[in-house]
Amino acid sequence: MKKFTVDRIEGELAVLECENGSFVNMELDSLPKNIREGDIIRFDSNSCFLSAEETDRRRRKMQKLMDKLFTEE
Repeated sequence: MKKFTVDRIEGELAVLECENGSFVNMELDSLPKNIREGDIIRFDSNSCFLSAEETDRRRRKMQKLMDKLFTEE
């Protein structure tokens, strides 16, 4: 199973970042509905799905890093 992060959405295309750092363009119609930048999408042999749990975990981790970076001490 392959995992991608939605890097950005450009019109009718989503730019997905692969785990190895490469990028792939995919039509939004072929992806789960209502995806957003930063979402994690998993692909298996016949379908793709939004990994909500992993997306939430990643967003929380990024928020903690941002909070730490911008917290005055």
